[in-house]
Amino acid sequence: MIITEAAAESAVPAVPGDAETTGAPEREQLVWPWKDAAIRALVQRIHQLQAERAQAFRRLEDLRIPACRRGHRQYLSNGPPYDFPRYRSTVHEVTQAFAAASQEVLAVEAELAGPRAQPLLASHVRRLQQLEETRLATVALLQLMGTPELTGQDNLQMHQLKMKVIKTMEAISEVLQDLRFDAESAE
Repeated sequence: MIITEAAAESAVPAVPGDAETTGAPEREQLVWPWKDAAIRALVQRIHQLQAERAQAFRRLEDLRIPACRRGHRQYLSNGPPYDFPRYRSTVHEVTQAFAAASQEVLAVEAELAGPRAQPLLASHVRRLQQLEETRLATVALLQLMGTPELTGQDNLQMHQLKMKVIKTMEAISEVLQDLRFDAESAE
């Protein structure tokens, strides 16, 4: 399950606070597991997060994964009455996976921009995040346009949106290559 994997890989271990010295109830202080990692490890983690996002997109789009036949296409193929609870559950799980990945990507960006003093690498990560937001919004719009009520309304616009997704994915690949190359130069 995407959520379980995303939560397990991006889990932030908690360190108990020192409740005895403050007299306050014990609170947990969050510790980011990548704080002292090498730049190479941070870049590797970005690639892992991208793989998680790709898996979430496949789940959302219901592409070629037999175990994931609960995505948008399955929802539409059920016809009226639609299986909305299952669709809503899938969308919720995918949304959580995207949110977890985005949160960690932003943390890596902050680490690179701040303590690591790697503004070029941070800008690649920021651009990657922007492209993923564009991709997600475009895929969501394509799904909306694929509903029976809107099918056939504007084939040109659907084609343009599909092309936008393709171009965005190409740009994502380029940014990932630039990130990897520049990270090697930074070490």
